[in-house]
Amino acid sequence: MDAPVLPSAGYRGRIAPSPTGYLHLGHARTFWIAQERARAHRGVLVLRNEDLDLDRCRPEFVAAMLEDLAWFGFDWQEGPDRGGPTGPYEQSRRLAFYAKALARLQEKGVVYPCRCSRRDIQLALGAPQQGTEEPIYPGTCRLLAPERLSAGPGPDAQVNWRFRVPDGQAVTFHDLAAGPQSFVAGKDFGDFVVWRQDGVPAYQLAVVVDDATMRITEVVRGADLLLSTARQWLLYRALGWEPPQFMHCELVTDDAGNRLAKRHAALSLRELRANGLAPASIRASPAFQRTSPFPKRHRPATEL
Repeated sequence: MDAPVLPSAGYRGRIAPSPTGYLHLGHARTFWIAQERARAHRGVLVLRNEDLDLDRCRPEFVAAMLEDLAWFGFDWQEGPDRGGPTGPYEQSRRLAFYAKALARLQEKGVVYPCRCSRRDIQLALGAPQQGTEEPIYPGTCRLLAPERLSAGPGPDAQVNWRFRVPDGQAVTFHDLAAGPQSFVAGKDFGDFVVWRQDGVPAYQLAVVVDDATMRITEVVRGADLLLSTARQWLLYRALGWEPPQFMHCELVTDDAGNRLAKRHAALSLRELRANGLAPASIRASPAFQRTSPFPKRHRPATEL
């Protein structure tokens, strides 16, 4: 797969919801920041439907997503309902793009097949891992030859494919909101899955391929994905692509200070709309600005 030709000038941002439920205030705030930045740069805003979770994505959520975004005041120039030069704009229709990227990673020898389940990994680690991040892979299958795993080279092989991280190497980047960031491969994160055994690409690979082939120049998203950015930088490097700029936003919380999730129905755009609230009043409300600070290691230097 040839590397995409990036424009010499011109801002391209994106909003990328997943239709596994109704959009909430947290989505709206991050997406609004993305739209405002695209407008400030007189650029293009792309809407991408991240619908790879076949068990949870539903047509009614897709319809609600498009309706709620338009009602709130979003205006994208490319997307599943408007077309554009870098489509298709639904991840479920982009599997050929992901398979080509996997083949390139396999050719370069930076991925390997893995049959370990989550339970296998926990048993190998010897103790449950704390936090929401996936546990650091202990490397069980890292040194095994592919033939010992009965894995063919294609994405249809019934194995996970993991990216082999360069142990001990610092992955550094500058975040437009959080400032300089640094993560150590093998310590802060381990070998990660890029292709799942059910024949679907993992988030890390899909989002890199999409942002590159859609020529996105700046990614605005939640602060919970800062560590994922380090993984994605390694994928950009392995695929020979230039990463976009990144801006990670503080996360909206509820009254108790908990990060919003799709289970917070009372703060979904659909519910707020049904209660008669106008988009302008929502954007001006304290709830729209109530966020949790970056974890200390991720904060801008001016806040430390």
